[in-house]
Parts: sequence; C-alpha cells; structure tokens
Amino acid sequence: MKPSKAIFAEVIRLRGEIEQHNHRYYVLDEPSVPDAEYDRLMRRLREIEAEYPELVTPDSPSQRVGGSAISAFGEIRHAVPMLSLDNCFDGGELADFDRRVRARLGKDGDVDYSAEPKLDGLAVSLRYEQGQLVQGATRGDGSTGEDVTHNVRTIPSIPLKLRGSGWPDVLEVRGEVVMPKAGFEKLNALARERGEKTFVNPRNAAAGSLRQLDPRITAQRPLAMYCYAIGEVRGGEMPDRHSAVLVRLAEWGFKVSPEVRVVRGVQGCTAFHEDIGRRRAELPMDIDGVVFKVDSRAQQTELGFVARAPRWAIAYKFPAQEELTEVQAVEFQVGRTGAITPVARLKPVFVGGVTVSNATLHNMDEVERKDVHVGDTVIVRRAGDVIPEVVRVLPERRPATAQAVVLPEVCPVCGSAVVRPDGEAVARCSGGLFCAAQRKEAIKHFAGRRAMDIEGLGDKLVDQLVEQELVRDPADLFALTVDQIAGLDRMGRKSAENLVAALNASKQTTLARFLFALGVMGIGETLAQALADHFRDVHALLEVRLEDLIGGEGVVGIGPKSAQAIVEYMNRYVAAPGDALADDTMLNADVLGALNIPQLTATRADALAARFPTWGALKRVQVEDLVGGGTRVAGIGAVLAEQIVGFFAQRHNREIIERLLQAGVTWAVSTPNADSGAQPLAGITLVLTGTLVGISRNEAKDALQALGAKVAGSVSRNTRFVIAGAEAGSKLTKAENLGVTVLDQAGLETLLRGEIPGT
Repeated sequence: MKPSKAIFAEVIRLRGEIEQHNHRYYVLDEPSVPDAEYDRLMRRLREIEAEYPELVTPDSPSQRVGGSAISAFGEIRHAVPMLSLDNCFDGGELADFDRRVRARLGKDGDVDYSAEPKLDGLAVSLRYEQGQLVQGATRGDGSTGEDVTHNVRTIPSIPLKLRGSGWPDVLEVRGEVVMPKAGFEKLNALARERGEKTFVNPRNAAAGSLRQLDPRITAQRPLAMYCYAIGEVRGGEMPDRHSAVLVRLAEWGFKVSPEVRVVRGVQGCTAFHEDIGRRRAELPMDIDGVVFKVDSRAQQTELGFVARAPRWAIAYKFPAQEELTEVQAVEFQVGRTGAITPVARLKPVFVGGVTVSNATLHNMDEVERKDVHVGDTVIVRRAGDVIPEVVRVLPERRPATAQAVVLPEVCPVCGSAVVRPDGEAVARCSGGLFCAAQRKEAIKHFAGRRAMDIEGLGDKLVDQLVEQELVRDPADLFALTVDQIAGLDRMGRKSAENLVAALNASKQTTLARFLFALGVMGIGETLAQALADHFRDVHALLEVRLEDLIGGEGVVGIGPKSAQAIVEYMNRYVAAPGDALADDTMLNADVLGALNIPQLTATRADALAARFPTWGALKRVQVEDLVGGGTRVAGIGAVLAEQIVGFFAQRHNREIIERLLQAGVTWAVSTPNADSGAQPLAGITLVLTGTLVGISRNEAKDALQALGAKVAGSVSRNTRFVIAGAEAGSKLTKAENLGVTVLDQAGLETLLRGEIPGT
C-alpha cells in the first residue's frame, strides 16, 4: 500500500521537527523539548518508515544509527589537499610570523587575524552536494584519506542536510571530530565497570571511535564535530572573510567553536593566546594551542602556500601536557580530612610549561587499576593548573627491581591506624582530633556555626593559633587567655575579650551539636542527633560496642509502638475475606500508602518495602521483625558503626573529650523516647529557608528535630512542608514547582507546639 498524502506530510513534519531539536541540542546546546517528547517523535517516524520503506531517505534523522559493519576503509582523494599548519612555541616566533605576513602583503599596519582554539581530535572533511552529505573522509596524508562516511553520519552535530538556503552546489567543510571531556570521563567510567580497557585521553578516544568498522559502535560514542575551514566549493560563492565563512557555516547547521574571535595584530594574537591559556582547563574539550589565520580570504590567496602549509596561518602551541618519566618513589600524604593520598615522586620532567617532580595517584584503587610500581616508566599529564597525574604505566619498560605500592598500616603523620572500609576507594587516618595533618580543619569544624558555634573564631585566626602552637586540639581553645589572643596578628584586646566570652558562651550546647563538632568520620548532623537521642550521655558512647549501634535487622524508623500498630492492622486486613492481595504483589511506598496502614509515613513505607518487597513476605510480619533484636540506631550500618566505635575507643580522642567536659562544656540531658510515635512530628520531612523572626534557622532546626521532624537541606517530592522566612530563594521556588506546602512564621510556630498544620 502506497503512503497517503497525509502520511507523506507527517513524515516531512516529523523530520523537520526532529532535525530542529537535534540542531538546538547538539549544535546550539539549547535543548527545546524534554527527552520523552523527542523520543515520541523519533518513535513515530520510525514506525512510519518501517511501514513504508519507500519513504526512507539518506538524510532522514532515523538513518544516523544503523548499517552493517564493513571489512575495511576505502580511500578518498581530497579535491583540495588538507594541509598541515606551521607551529610556533613562543612570542618571538609568533612575531616573526606576523612580520612575514605583513612583508609579503606590503602592509605597514596591523593585520586582522581570525583566532580560535586548536582542538585536539581527528581532522575530517565532509562533502555536500546540493546540500546533502555524501562523503566523509579523514585527513590521511593530506592528499588521500580514509572513507568514514558511514561513521560521520552517526555524529549528531554533523548535519545530514544543510539548513537554510544559498549553499553552493558542492561544498566541502573541514573540521575536527572531538570527544568532550565530560563524555570521555563517562565512557571510561563505563569501560571500568565492564572491566574493559580505558582510553588514554579524549583525542585517542575520538580517533578510535571514528575509525570503527561498525558504525553502530561509533554511534554510541559521545562525539562532536567543530568546523574550522572549507575546501572545494563549486556552484556558489562564500564570504570574503574567514570569520564570515564560519558564521555562514553555523547558519547552515554546523557547530563552530564559541571561542572564535577576530583580533588585530600580534598584540591581539598574544592577548587571545594568554586568555585561552588561562581558561584551557575550563573548556569542554581538550585543546593543544591556538590557530591564527589571516582573516581576509583575498589576502590568503595572495600569501599562498609553502611546501605543505599555508603562509597565512599558524598554530601557536601550548607546552606539551604529557611526557614520559620514571616513578622514583611513592609517598602517602594526609589531607585535612584525613584522606590518605598516594603521591608519586618522579624523575623531574618539563611538562605543561613547568618542571614536574610529583604527581597524584588519587587513591589505592587507582594505583591498583593502573598497576603503578616504584621504578616504572609512566606517562605524566598536566593540564593548566590541574595537579599533575600519572595517566598510565608502560609495563613493557618495567625493570626487574620494580616494587609494588603498599598502603601503610598507620598514618605517616600521627601513627594512628589507617582505615580503608571494604568497597571504598579512599583510605583515611583514624587519628581525627589527634592528627597534626588534620588539626586546623578539625578545629575549624569544631567551631563552626552548626557545631559549637564559636562566634569570632574564623579560619585565619585558627591558622594563627595552630601555627603558633597555642592550640593543638579543640580542648585547648577553652584554655586560651585574653593576653594570648591579643598578641596575635590583627587581634586587639577588645577582640580578644569578645572571643573569650564567645568561647565561654559556647560551652552550653546540646549533645547532638557536641557529637557533630567532634568530627567523627561519617557522622553528620542527622546521625549526631540520632546518637544523642539514643545514648543521651557522651560517657555511654565512650563505652559503645558494635552491637549497641547496629542491633538486629529491624526497619529503620519503626519503633515498638508503630510496629505493634502495623502488625495488628495486617492481621485484621489479611483475615478480612476477599481483601488479601496476591502473594507476589510487589510493594512500594505508593502501594503501602493506599492501604492506609496507621503510623506508616512515606519514609517508613519506603523502608518497609525495602525490607519486605512482596505482599507474601509482609503479611506474616511480626513485631520483632520490624524493631529488630537489638538497640539499632537509625542510619548506622556495620562500616559506620566500626568507625564510631574506633573513634571513641582511641585514647587520645577519649582524653580530648574528658578535657572538654572538664573545661565546662555541658548540655541538658534529654528525655528518651521509646518510640518515634511519641514525637508529634515523627516521619515529617521539613525544609527551612529564608530569614525567620525571633529564632535562627539553626535554633528552629534543633527544636523541630527534638519533636521528631527530619530537617533536610534540599526540597524533594518527599518534603512535607517548606518553612519560608523573608528573602527565601530557590528552595521556595522549587517547593512551589513541586506543589509542596509552604508555611510562614505562623506555620512554624504551630509546628513548634507539636501540632501539624492542616490536621
């Protein structure tokens, strides 16, 4: 059956819409529709083309991916040779190039140059006839390249049909196929997950992707093409300036570097090179220099060519970013948060414009993945101001004396045990408050607004206190005198008196704040509050055991009273005739919510469904299945429990805590709650934003948490209320977009009375 006029018209419309969306997404970086709408359009187009194969055309967006693999690449001879560029490496060579250009043109004044980044990818040539893509080729030897037509068709930023009008009958467009940095990282991450070989750098990844014999593989790679020149042109005219040619190509649907500029004279070239050099690491693609071309095409013709390079263009290269060197040793540095980072000590090598003698190895997972040994020959990379790193090892050059890298058992700074939990890449010093490498950061955290909230104790002052050895740990803060503080840089006597007063005021706190201030690895504000609610006394934590933290296998957030109510409801529901669900019915928060089980909030429903995924598993539930066999603390698993127990077991941490208590740090002892049902706001997630009246956000947070609420830092669909004070910002906007109930000051006061607005 032949397609009707209506079907034909629909195909034309669909192709036009899809190409418009492709152009906005892949070329302009301005997506215009959600992915679901794009998928719907493409699905409909493919349905029609499957039913009416005679409607399929080479320029249909459905044809970007597909086709069978080929056995080898053919050869294509370039109608206009793809020449290389001469290089220069310093300002003097650039000035010589400019002087030669002006001399050959007989020009005394400055020349206008078109300037753009030199992309580090694979050069290609695209041939269009009557606006249709008919051929794609690599540079090859400049005269003959490989036929990669089947692969370039899969790259979304390459138009299969030119946009607009006025293009020549034959147009050859040249550019660079690259793999953006973000796409390169995702591609390598996926390869690591699959246990496959990773690419060394984005350039190799782009070249390897474009030279696949199977175009379906190329289609899966995150490639883009930026055009920078034209070759053969027949049956049409192009603008008389190179910069205008690039504008015209952009109008016809090609991606052009947004960094292209027209600059004047050698001074303009130098300034552009310096600007791009400063921003090199921030650009989305790897570049290895800047290209300058005489902007006037008439002047280009007048200047002509020499050997295999044009006289009117030059590449001002950046210093090499990768070099070979040797690993002479591997040492372990301790970061301010306790992270243990292996660092390669290298045979000095000039790379990226500087002499490099050290390079990060990130963590032991990376050391093992790259198989780094002391004595290895390695490729080291430095990009801009980024810390140099070892990219890969050359195992074929490994000497017999090479030694494997071993993680130390104790911290090289303080001698505390090094902890590397199973499944985690980062190893850490467990010394915490005791470790000198972590000392400044630990004290800054201790004094922070959400911890002990010591007003006036800023970062620079902490730096001075530690460097002058007035403070070695947080307990030393409370022994400081006015005279000691007043003797520091930019600290007068009045400021010193104010700080001592602030230190004394901070001694009256809460147990949750105190525990958070200690900086126990893995303990944030929420878990600090859970520990405070559970133990109520820091001395109990000093004797804590693993079984005190992880208990049995109960459901997080469900206590004895809630468990009893749920079990009683289940018994009644299952016994009711005709109401039972099928045993294999999968459970989630929505299904459980529809059952109206008492005291089952959305958060508890999520946890319950995770523990009992089917109706058959849930209908036989007992109280002990829900609350567990021990005294579990919500949110603490085995690994975190070991970290907590280890922290409070260490002698130096115990001594610091005792000294803090002796200094007068204290808090009111809270009354325990046997079940979260005794807390009127249990199971309710809140978000605070804006400036409140008569109470700070931190004070409001503490009070709401004491009533059982969870106070989150961001708005989601699980948020019950957003409390918005004056000058509320993006959180209020997101709440309105998601339909979350927004409360004002009066609503906050209702919550603080333990009442839920609207009930």
